[in-house]
Amino acid sequence: MNTNMFSLHTFGGLKLLDSDGREIAFPEKGLLILAYLMVGPAERAPRSAIAELLWGQDDNGNAKVNLRKLVSRIRSRQGELGRAFLRFSETTIELEPPRLASDISLLNADPVFTKLKLLLETLEAEFLGGINCQSPIFFHWREAQTHRHAQVLKETLMVAAAQASTKDEIALVKEAALLVFGADPEDPDIRRILLRIFDAAGEVEHFRRIFERRGALLASFSRSEDKSPTHGQSAAGSAEGSVDAGQKIGIPLRILRPSDTQTSAYDASSLMDDITIGFCALNSLEANDRCTAIRIGRQDEDAASGQQDRSYVLHMRLSTQNHNTLLFSQLVETASNEIVWADRLSLEQSPHEQQRQKIARHIVLSLTGQIERREMMRAHFDRSPAAYQRYLSGRRYLGRLSLPNLQKARAELEAALRSGDRFAPALSSIARTYSRQWLLTSGGDAALLKEAEDYAMRAIAARRDIADGYREFGVAKTFQGASDESLEALELAEALNPNHPGIIADQAEALIYSSRPDLALQKIETAIALHPLSPDSYFWIASAASYMLGSFEAALGYIDRMADARLADRISAASWAMLGDKERAGFFVRRVHDANPGFDIDKWLSVVPFKEQWQHDMYREGLRRAGFWKSSSNPAGA
Repeated sequence: MNTNMFSLHTFGGLKLLDSDGREIAFPEKGLLILAYLMVGPAERAPRSAIAELLWGQDDNGNAKVNLRKLVSRIRSRQGELGRAFLRFSETTIELEPPRLASDISLLNADPVFTKLKLLLETLEAEFLGGINCQSPIFFHWREAQTHRHAQVLKETLMVAAAQASTKDEIALVKEAALLVFGADPEDPDIRRILLRIFDAAGEVEHFRRIFERRGALLASFSRSEDKSPTHGQSAAGSAEGSVDAGQKIGIPLRILRPSDTQTSAYDASSLMDDITIGFCALNSLEANDRCTAIRIGRQDEDAASGQQDRSYVLHMRLSTQNHNTLLFSQLVETASNEIVWADRLSLEQSPHEQQRQKIARHIVLSLTGQIERREMMRAHFDRSPAAYQRYLSGRRYLGRLSLPNLQKARAELEAALRSGDRFAPALSSIARTYSRQWLLTSGGDAALLKEAEDYAMRAIAARRDIADGYREFGVAKTFQGASDESLEALELAEALNPNHPGIIADQAEALIYSSRPDLALQKIETAIALHPLSPDSYFWIASAASYMLGSFEAALGYIDRMADARLADRISAASWAMLGDKERAGFFVRRVHDANPGFDIDKWLSVVPFKEQWQHDMYREGLRRAGFWKSSSNPAGA
């Protein structure tokens, strides 16, 4: 008889196959005994050990009875097949020579690159998955085997990585290293292999510089606040919000392969590699201001659909629009199926490595910041889901700019703080309600900005390692005319939360008042590109920057993109007037006075915090031509 006629497959389902690859019927628990003996150091085991493996510990003797029945069925089936795989005695069960072929033997293959390739192909499937065996002893044994397989893969990878020289060998080592890194992103040996084989020393240095810059900016801000008589308590309080590196927790993130649109030549697989290596580089740094370590997994959509644990999934989709390739990314929390971050980037059809690397860095830092922020919220609101709903309600009201909505937002956010008054996102959101109220009331009450500043400092004291408080402090300082303090705080906010479109938009607004409208326009264009559904405030900032650059038609073009352009009526009036259209300018002048009958143009101009006089003069001239001062061609204070 041909002894190679049958083979046992244990990965991706337990089954007995004939020489043509067809599945042969055989008692499942009999195949499990075969796998158990083939894995073990000896090729035999006591009947009592086999009974416990299959049915667990049993004081009633049921397991022994079940085993006798199973042995009878196995003997009968072996007789029908004309091939014995197992031999039975009164006390033991052992393998019948010659040994059955099996995918288990691949763990001992040679040479090293052949072994590594076979391991990759085999270990992608689950070992003894779907077996109908509920014994705790079996589960423990299978877990131990899975751990052993991973160790064999790692040991083989270490040897192969040291020997890899050809293009194919290096590619094989990369694939294996990415697989092992996904299983254990904290393994320093695999990190070193990945960073070396992908020549990623530059990535490590890039992220190291980012964290060093953050540290320097944080230290500088703390020193400046220590010297402030009104905020001296903040730096001391901020230490309470610092993140203890010893408390770092691992958060799983699964990266789904981008769907094949068949419309793009973009190398999505290489981008996935770049993102994975980016997390590897980031996790290699011992950064004190990071409280989470992202654990990367890579899989298909179907494989992730059943996940309902404390983890996140990154969905990426490629599409083509107007001959441009777009990458749309969404970060989804699996437990709630809620989208917590989304981004859209325009790609080149065949991007060079530097552009792909830039995209990967953007995604890595954005995801890290969003996941850490989400976990912070989870920790704060776990004890009070109702407070979380009040916080979300406040944020929704804050997104719709009007005085009634700002008041509703403030009430909801203050209610959310009753579960704990050191929640930085709520404190900073309240700060924003005051700064926005100052704007909507034409700067009539300086006390509003003082409230905004105070709440921003409370947010910083609560959590000095996130951007929220610094962002709102910078906004308050912008409107107070303290341009240097404003830009310093916003720079720190941007360092703590890179590529956040809202922070970039606030920087752009600060640059306008700091008499740098050219840089402001560049910044706000970046924010608009990062935010697929940009809020009206972005276009208002762009229109103001364009006006200060003398691009009046461009200013009106941005205003046309607003959903509610009434917020920009003063800029509209001034722009149409500078273009010589007094009739259209007059329409917006009337609308400003209709919306706010008590509006005082001189008072408004006196509080607009332009740094240099030429901006005051240019804005005043547009408003004068528009007709805000009907009784005089030389308005007071001109």
